[in-house]
Amino acid sequence: MKKLLVVLLSLGLLVAFGATASAADVKFSGSYYLVGVYESNPSMADNAYSHAFFYQRVRLQPVFQIAEGLTFTARMDALEKQWGNTNWKGNSTYTGVSSADDLTSSRKTTVGTTGASQKIQESFEFERAYVTFLTGIGMFQVGYQNVDDWGTDFGDYSNSRPRIAFVTKVGPMTLAATYEKVYENDTAAGANQMLTDADKDTYSLSGTYKGKDIEAGLLYKYYGYSNYRQYGIGQTMNQLSPYMKATFGPVYVEGEATYWFGKFAKFEAPNLLYPAGTPDIDLQAYSAYLKGKINVGPAYFGALFSYASGNDLSDKTKFTTAPSGAGTNFAPTLILMNDALNTWTGGHVAASPGNYTSVLGATGTFYNPVTSNKYNTIIFNAFAGFNPMPKLNMEAALTYATVDKKAISMNGPPAK
Repeated sequence: MKKLLVVLLSLGLLVAFGATASAADVKFSGSYYLVGVYESNPSMADNAYSHAFFYQRVRLQPVFQIAEGLTFTARMDALEKQWGNTNWKGNSTYTGVSSADDLTSSRKTTVGTTGASQKIQESFEFERAYVTFLTGIGMFQVGYQNVDDWGTDFGDYSNSRPRIAFVTKVGPMTLAATYEKVYENDTAAGANQMLTDADKDTYSLSGTYKGKDIEAGLLYKYYGYSNYRQYGIGQTMNQLSPYMKATFGPVYVEGEATYWFGKFAKFEAPNLLYPAGTPDIDLQAYSAYLKGKINVGPAYFGALFSYASGNDLSDKTKFTTAPSGAGTNFAPTLILMNDALNTWTGGHVAASPGNYTSVLGATGTFYNPVTSNKYNTIIFNAFAGFNPMPKLNMEAALTYATVDKKAISMNGPPAK
């Protein structure tokens, strides 16, 4: 009889865990934007063309309350396109190859391709889907979630990738541990398919303190990339990022810094591209950001500084371009290096600091790209604004930007 009860209990548990979940409540959020753009001379050349257009996006994010402490969240976009562009097809910079692509690419950040047969931007595109459940030790989130965001907007991209996250609170501290599957090789096409564990994975630990007028955190993230295994090349990168936000009366201050270290390229035998004895490429790069803002009634003014290290190609054994740059979410200007404008004007060219040929100096073409990711940049920005009503803002800003390093040509004088 006891064995029968155990069997019945086991069957009951199997049925309970395998049963279809029904939502007890659903909450919807979302957004819609429409932007008009006119550029008189985008190429800044004599007798150049001008262009004008509109672009838009509809976004929905439903949250299904399955049970107490258990929710399912999805996010979908629709009609993300230019008005009147009947051939729009959003491409993606993500190739599953370049480390820089993995850090910076989103679903569709490059120019739309005319004449393409697919019209994905005219239908719903599901981008995220994950479950959140609470336990006695903390919260778990499993599925396609928001990634590449930490601290301030500096260095952020708001990408979507599969992730498992665990978050728990210890007093005023929030602790988190995450695992991301960036690239799965087992089902990929090409010569790399037959290799074992030629994947891309990341692991991170973070701690965040939130007080009344101050917030601070520290992130450590490890990138284990093995997608170049067929060439005998490995990649292990480490990211260390502290940040802070503080309010002192009418004064608000925030800042963030990132230190990158590890092996940007570790050459192992057998190596099919480079001769035996090729020295490894060490990663040592930095980025930093500081912003101050003073509120005076409905008005405000302030300034910011950002830095993302570049590389002058003087030492082929070191990679010093900050892999995350300053990020696409960080947008102190409306035109210069603005990701939204670059995306919809077709001006965004996905440069690849992760290209190993460039690293070893055979080309060096994309070693110091200055794109909307803002690699290899120094930016100074002063701004002032006014809020005539809570949901209306008017702001003016003055920006000066330059590069951190000018690349040295491998077969000639320094690049200008």
